[in-house]
Amino acid sequence: HVQLVESGGGSVQAGGSLRLSCVASGYIWSSNCITWFRQAPGKERAGVAAMYTSGFGPYYADSVGDRFRISQDHANKNMVFLTIDSLKPEDSAMYYCAADPSVLCGGTWLWTDFGNWGQGTQVTVS
Repeated sequence: HVQLVESGGGSVQAGGSLRLSCVASGYIWSSNCITWFRQAPGKERAGVAAMYTSGFGPYYADSVGDRFRISQDHANKNMVFLTIDSLKPEDSAMYYCAADPSVLCGGTWLWTDFGNWGQGTQVTVS
């Protein structure tokens, strides 16, 4: 299994920006599709953005706007970022990254299609 670790969440004021990080380790496929999801209290986990660690992508869910940007670290291709600009209170959620070798990157935003998850990082916007 691949291990995924998210970081970078926190409490921020509306209008600010955050950059979340996801690092993949363990059994790593030749090119991992890393997908970011978020889950607000009482809501279903929803896909946000995805990209291959090889650099192909990015892919964004139709429900997100241009305030979200996925990118990767140039030195460590297994580190993927999610930057959220102009944060709104409705962006408050637990943010997860996920990976699965059977997934076509950007082809599915169903959380049930992914078998490997990180523990999540909390974002709270006030």
